[in-house]
Order: sequence, then C-alpha cells, then structure tokens
Amino acid sequence: MNKYILAFALLSNLSFTISCSERQKDNQTIEDSPNNFLQDKKFLEKFDPNLVELSTADEQAKILVSPKYQGKVFTSTAAGENGESFGWINYKAFEGPLDKHMNAYGGESRLWLGPEGNKYSLYFEPGKKMVFENWHTPAAIDHEPWEKTKAGPREIAMTKSTSITNYQGTEFKLQLQRTVALLEKEEILKNTALTADVSAIKMIGYTTINSIQNTGDFPWTPETGAPCLWVLDMFRPSAKTTIVLPLKPNDSKEGLTTNYFGEIPEERIAITENYLFLKADGLSRGKVGVSPERGLPMAASYDHLNKLLSITTFNISSELPYLNQEWNTDADPFKGDAVNAYNDGPLEDGSQMGPFYELESVSPGAFLSPGQRMEHFHNVYHFTGNEKELNEITQQLLGISIAEINGVFGND
Repeated sequence: MNKYILAFALLSNLSFTISCSERQKDNQTIEDSPNNFLQDKKFLEKFDPNLVELSTADEQAKILVSPKYQGKVFTSTAAGENGESFGWINYKAFEGPLDKHMNAYGGESRLWLGPEGNKYSLYFEPGKKMVFENWHTPAAIDHEPWEKTKAGPREIAMTKSTSITNYQGTEFKLQLQRTVALLEKEEILKNTALTADVSAIKMIGYTTINSIQNTGDFPWTPETGAPCLWVLDMFRPSAKTTIVLPLKPNDSKEGLTTNYFGEIPEERIAITENYLFLKADGLSRGKVGVSPERGLPMAASYDHLNKLLSITTFNISSELPYLNQEWNTDADPFKGDAVNAYNDGPLEDGSQMGPFYELESVSPGAFLSPGQRMEHFHNVYHFTGNEKELNEITQQLLGISIAEINGVFGND
C-alpha cells in the first residue's frame, strides 16, 4: 500500500514538467452556506469581477480561481454549474473592514507561508510575545491582490512580489508564483494510475505549482531563518466525514503531533500502524501533524453522507529540514510537520469561524541563495458516486476500503 501511495504522488507531481489558531468570527453553520457552485460563483463575482473560471471540455469539472484573493482556488465542482460546491467559503469575511489578524475568506486551496511560530516566525514582530493579539498574517498572503500573468481555458498563473520581516528582524525579499491547472478526466486517470472502473464516477482534479524565489541580495540560511511554502485546503464538513492520513508503518506515535489545541478526545481520533484518522464534522477543534519521516505524500477524506472522496497529493523531502510552526521560541525551529489536518469547532466563548476542515501540506525550509527558486506541488482530486465504485478507488489509492473508513467512527 505505502509503495503505491508514493508512486501515485510521484505520478501526480510529474504531470507538471492558520493553521487555525485562535481566530474569532461569527458562527456559520453548514446550513447557512450555499452548497451550489453557481451560487458561490455569483457571490464571489460581487467582490471580484475578474474571478477566473476554469472548465473541462464537457463543462462538468470547474474551479474558481481569484488573483485578487491571493491566488486562491475558492471552490470546485464535478457536476457543472448546478453541481455541489466542494470548497468552504466564509461569506461573512468579505464584508466590513479588514481584520488585523487574518482575513479568513476560506477557499479549498490557498497558499500561505511559514513558519507561523518559532524564533523565525513570519507572523510576529520582533520582540513581541507570541499571543493572539500580536499575531498578524503577512499582507501578501492575506488580503493584497496578486498579478495574473497567464490564463487559458484550463490554466492560470499568478505572481506576487513582496518583502516580509521575521521574528529575528531579517527582511526577506521574495517573489511567489502559483500556477493552477484543471485536469481532464483522462489526465486524472493517468496521474493517479487508476485502473478501477470509474465509468459512473464524477470527478475533478487540478494541480498547483507553488514557488518562492529569493529576490534579495543575501542567502537565506539557518542563521537568518527562511520561509516555507504552505498549502491549505478548506472543505465543507459533515456528520460522517473522516480524514485519512496514510503513514509509513510504525506501531508507535513517533512523528505524530496530536495536541496542538490540547489532546483530541479519543472518540475523535484513531491511529493505526499505517493510518491516522480524524473526525471532520466541524464540531470540535483539533489539529494533527505528521513529520516528514513518518508522512506519506497523500492525504484524504471521505464523506459518507454525500458519497464524496477527496484526495490531495504533494511532495515530501526526507533530506531537507521542515520548519516548526508552534508559537514557541524555545522549540527546535528546524523540526516540523510535512502534513497537517484540522477539524474546526467552537472556541471557548462559543464563537466559531467555520465549520470547515483542512488538509494541509508544507514544503521544507526555503534556504535559497539570491535568485534561487523552490517549488512545492499540491494536487486536489474529488470523486463522487456510488460507494461500490468509490471503494475500488480507495482500495487502489489508499489501500483501505470504504467500509473500514466508515467503521473508524461508526459512520456505517
């Protein structure tokens, strides 16, 4: 199973040749937000008249991309304009003044930068205590518009030049680039090497190439600190959605972090030799992290209620250091996660940003000399249809059956 996952992710990447800290918003239930692609499109166009829609030749698979909103893929569908909208969009965040901490617009694929914490943090000013009041998302990845450099029926490229100062006072001059490409069904099958019968399955897949370039005049080193690329996918939860993180076999919890917001209740998390499972119902905050030594280049979720299988693939390096994102200046800054997952839930005061859940991937630290560039690939696939055929996909790509996934938290 693990060898296949590695091969699958490699095929996906070759096709190209906040984290959720204490952020307080008004509650938005699943019922409050539209679940229709066209509704989301009309809403977004009110705030971004230049919103870009990419569509397959049969106009069934579609995604909405916004250079104005930092190159986000806001949402996607596999069934045309009136089909289900897979991304979570925070309608309330578009109204009113800018939030000084984070403007949580949502979106099923956004590019951020790390590290969020540690002594080289990009989110805290030098000398400031690492508490929520002092936490600020860099403007270039929060609310400033990006430039569209290329656009076609199924591909768009965007860029942003900026400078960001870290907790040590080092100013990084950099350029971010993001290319998003929508895949035809044949390309999805080729990228995933799927051989199962998927004739009755609706699907959508898209690739993102995310890059960072050092445009300054000094190298980024362990002494200066360095940024990293961080891709976060926000999806709509349900009462019977389960996150599945494949792992390199180990009968211990080595390489796993499960206490970012306190220990996750045992009825919401399960860990086996080969998988970490997390309940994704949007009702209880919990975040998990997987080290590059333990992680595999794939994350997934299955929504039993809506018969929706979502899979993300990305690249992981076992040779380069990953950055610690914890709000802790004493922690080892070069020992961090490669994969994360998050389930949203109410804060102590009862308020909640979502509900949503996230699948996340992170690049190693970008220790770049002037002019050098680093890329991070992150791909998203959605499959929806009857469980018999979806089961063939999970068996082949994840090495686990739908029944096993549903059984983890009693969703069968």
